[in-house]
Parts: sequence; structure tokens; C-alpha cells
Amino acid sequence: MKSLNIPETNLKRVVIIGAGFGGLEVVKKLSSKHYQIVLIDKNNYHTFQPLLYQVATAGLEPDSIAYPIRKIFKSKKNFYFRNTVAQNVDTEKKELHTEDGILKFDVLVIATGSTSNYFGNKRIEQLAMPMKSVPEALNLRSLFLENFEASLLTSDLTEREKLMNYVIVGGGPTGVELAGAMAELKNHVLPNDYPDLDIRRMRILLLEGGDSLLKAMNKKAGSQAEEYLQKLGVEVWLNTFVNDYDGDTVTTNNKSLPAKTLIWAAGVTGNLLEGIPKESIDRGRILVNDTNLIDGTNSIYAIGDIALMNSVGPMGDPMVAQTAIQHGTNLAYNLNALAQGKSPRPFIYNDKGSMATIGRNRAVAEIGQIKLKGILAWSTWMFVHLITLVGFRNKMVALLNWVQSYFTYDKGIRLIIRPFKKSKNVHDNLPPHS
Repeated sequence: MKSLNIPETNLKRVVIIGAGFGGLEVVKKLSSKHYQIVLIDKNNYHTFQPLLYQVATAGLEPDSIAYPIRKIFKSKKNFYFRNTVAQNVDTEKKELHTEDGILKFDVLVIATGSTSNYFGNKRIEQLAMPMKSVPEALNLRSLFLENFEASLLTSDLTEREKLMNYVIVGGGPTGVELAGAMAELKNHVLPNDYPDLDIRRMRILLLEGGDSLLKAMNKKAGSQAEEYLQKLGVEVWLNTFVNDYDGDTVTTNNKSLPAKTLIWAAGVTGNLLEGIPKESIDRGRILVNDTNLIDGTNSIYAIGDIALMNSVGPMGDPMVAQTAIQHGTNLAYNLNALAQGKSPRPFIYNDKGSMATIGRNRAVAEIGQIKLKGILAWSTWMFVHLITLVGFRNKMVALLNWVQSYFTYDKGIRLIIRPFKKSKNVHDNLPPHS
């Protein structure tokens, strides 16, 4: 039986799957005196997901929002990292099966996060552009720039229209921030890069199925975000659902939109691990009690986006970074307490607020009863994201990029390093419209 070469010790082994916000927090706070700690992830770096949209719009280098896992925990004792993919778990034998071998555990923490939710539409899943990882953000950056190069090469006005139309689906923070960043590129950068192309013909359309943007925030914040976006030239379509996409036309409940690029930010679902009992899964997430223990198990926990704590309501805690961080902190405390014969404490979510930026000096923020907008909210957004970034270098690189962009309106990383090309035969293999 192939193993992952983790030494056997007299300590209990805690295996954590996923180096996102929650997984990192567990490793940081878990006691090396009481546990052997093993972290599993398909990447050898942690990704600061809230800034992926800035990589996609050439505002930041990808390595300024990623940080090597081994460097983060270089001083952590009894810690082991393995760069592999978790495939399934045997809950009875307490074994985690990965692409590179089997790993025994005493405690398992599932922190696999979330993935894009296409609500069962396979055609959209195949053709839309997601933005949940660094490679996906780089793909979007490449496609964005390639479309403008292709627009210069074609004399077909219909084709050019499709290339210069960008449809973003989802009016949450990701969709709003991406639309704002793309609008700033259109208004201040692209006209200089492509003087022989009429950039005014570029359309950025933000589609939201509900009656307002930023549903997680107050209605006033959503209205303010809509106003900011419209001033930047973004077309905001509320109460609009995407029914189908064939790579050239986005079909909605209102009308059809010609577009070569559909960016999907319309929702997420849990990134499930095979082997979890079906009765412990609800709406794509894993049911947990108030200590994040998975229903029906005695040593397997789930934290962050993947976890659904029904005790706080049918939708659980919000699927945001703060939830994952707080889950991780509380779980590490509980595991340390159990090792000392103490009782675990139930998890209580501390809502630290929500915020979204919509370009230079434009943002909305909601922190408790305090509601901010404009430059004050924008400055708060910058400060919070800077201090949360992992690594001093990453903080400095991000700050320097933002300062330069603020004074020059320039986004200097407009590079097609790795061209993104959809399969030429993609239309031949499309599933039927459902």
C-alpha cells in the first residue's frame, strides 16, 4: 500500500485537507505538542481569493496574492505538507485516499472550500469563464487581452461586437468588483493600448437574478454600488437570469446578448469529498454540529464554505473568508482543549462586516451599524485587504501596485504569458440545452 511518507509517532495525527483561510488557521493554532499535523493541498501555495479579480484585470501579479505553504509554516514543529489531491475518505478505517497514496488519520478536517455553482447547466459550465483560482484568473486575463488583439484583426463587425462584449453573471462582491475593474480598464487604459480600436464600443454587462446588487449587504449599499457602476459605464441588468450560452450568444429571460466571453460569478457550492455519508450532505455542503463535527462521525470535521451549521439557520453561516477563519480558530481551540481533557466550546459567528470596491475612490462597506461609502469605504477596503494578505513581500507589492495605479490609472501587467484558447471543436461537443 503506497503511503505519503509521514513518520509514525505517539502523537495523534490531524490531517487537514485544503490550504485556504480555514485550513491555514487550524494549522497555525493547533498545538504541535499534542498533535502531528499534516496539511494536504493540490497547490503548494495559499491563494488570497478576494483579490483574484485584480489578477484577472491586470492589476496585480499572481504571485502577489499567493504564498508558499512551506514558507508559512517553516517553523512549525511536527508539521508536514503534501502536495497532492484528496480523492475520497474511508470514514470507518479512518483513511484518506489521495492521488499519491493512503494516509491514516486520527482526526480529519475537511477545508476544501467551494467551487462555482452552475445550477446544473452543463453548457454554461463548459463555456463560461470561472474565477476561483490563480490559473482561472490568468486564463481570464489572457482571454480578455486576446479578444482585443482579435478585434483588431477582424473586419467582421458582428464578430468584433461579440469579442468586445463581456457578460458577468452574479451581482455579489466578485461580480461587482470585477465589473468595476474592467470598467476602469476601458475608461483609462485600453484607449491608449488600442488607439486604432473604438473602445467605446466595448460593453460590460453585469447580470443579477435578484432585484439588487450585493444581497449580503443592506439595500442602500446595493443601490450605491449600482450607481457607481453605471457612472463607470457598466450596464447593470437586475432580475435577469441566464438560461443558456453557446459560446457566441448569452440567452437570458429578457433578451439574447452577443458575447464571446461569459464570466460566471453567480454562486458557489461546496467542494465535496467522496466518502462522506450522503445523509450528512445538504444542498452541496456538509452538515456539522456547533463544534464543526460532521453529523454521523466522531472524528471528522468540516470548516469554511464546505460546512453547513444548521444550528444557525437553514443557510448556515455566510460563505466568506471570515467564516472559514473563525471556524478554523474555534476548531483548533477545541482540538487543543480535547487533548487536555477539556470540553469543546460551540462556535458563534462574529460578523465583522462586508465590503466591496467599485474602482478608484468608490466602495461600500458595512461594519456592524457603521455604513460607509466612497473614499472612506475604499480606504477601509484597502487597509483590511493589505493586513490580511499573507507575507510582507505580498503586502508591499500589492501596496506599490495600488499606489501606482491610483496616480497613473495604469495597470501594468497586461501580459499574455500563457495564451488561453478554447477548443476549436468545442461547439461540436456541447451538451444539449437543459
